[in-house]
Amino acid sequence: MPQKEEIRLSELNEPLSHYTDATRFGDLLFVSGCAPLDVDGNLIGGDDVAAQARATLENVGAILEAGGATFADVLKVIVYLTDVNDHAAINPIRQEFFGDSRPCSTLIGVKELIVPGMKVEIEAIAGIST
Repeated sequence: MPQKEEIRLSELNEPLSHYTDATRFGDLLFVSGCAPLDVDGNLIGGDDVAAQARATLENVGAILEAGGATFADVLKVIVYLTDVNDHAAINPIRQEFFGDSRPCSTLIGVKELIVPGMKVEIEAIAGIST
């Protein structure tokens, strides 16, 4: 029977609520919603959604690596944007990180995110080959 393993990275900001960065269960890795925040919880990228997306995906990448996965292992991403029209600005950034890999994806427009000025949040599910 697979065991649940919580993954918490000290180089990322402290969780803003009661959660961990990721949970591994068997060959699945569930990455919590990631934000464009530095280790001290400061917003990265200012008002630039592309810069925020880059910082967010860098954080996702660090968590994937800690869980034994890469962007090529991502099965599904869920992207939350405060303006769905920003998808055009973040798509090149996503392509840069995912390369030829095309995970299933859902885009959800939201009124606001937890940190003032935050425009994007991304969560992921990865499959880990053992």
